[in-house]
Amino acid sequence: MSTSRSAAPAALAALSNLDDPLRRRLFEYVCESEEPVSREQVASALDIGRTLAAYHLDKLADAGLVTVDYQRPAGRSGPGAGRPAKFYTRTTTEMTVSVPPRDYELLARLLVTSVEQDTDGAVRATVNEAARDAGRRAVAASGGDLLKALHGCGYLPRADADGDIDLRNCPFHLVARDHLDVVCGLNLRLVEGLIAGSSEPHAHAELNPRPDRCCVVIHKAPAGTRNTPNR
Repeated sequence: MSTSRSAAPAALAALSNLDDPLRRRLFEYVCESEEPVSREQVASALDIGRTLAAYHLDKLADAGLVTVDYQRPAGRSGPGAGRPAKFYTRTTTEMTVSVPPRDYELLARLLVTSVEQDTDGAVRATVNEAARDAGRRAVAASGGDLLKALHGCGYLPRADADGDIDLRNCPFHLVARDHLDVVCGLNLRLVEGLIAGSSEPHAHAELNPRPDRCCVVIHKAPAGTRNTPNR
């Protein structure tokens, strides 16, 4: 969820934790990780001591920027396994601070509601084309680098061994919860625009909604050319 205006001072205090360059690197590492990470993993990845990693991770957790879970290390169970270790993952809570106060979420909801009330499809078609154009402009600003442009739009992309790209975050999550059809469609058109203007124009985007992910996935091969399992 997003913060209210009355919560802005708390959000500002939380976000100020990212002023520290090392703490920001830890935060970015946790956000980029597919699975929860331990203090040892973070320390090794950033080439710092475990104690220092634990200190900064706990500060991020205290600020609500990451969440903490307790797990036993793999392969250990029963008596003598020791206490469960702390694992950290990115939070789903959104923090927004605007000075002076602004409410872009309200504007987005009004616009999306207008699209939903369109009876002849003209508004939706215009908005979809605007989304494609926005994608083309965004990828042009990244020099044609698709992954860089996706990062810049907030999608947290992750490419697998086959080159397919999983989008691990929906930049429009708050509005999408109540206006799923319109927002997912806009996501698809935006990503199509990103692909069209990138150095990988033969990639293919399709809708594949899943929990805690963007509704769009990107396949390296264009539609109709991918191998499918025998049924």
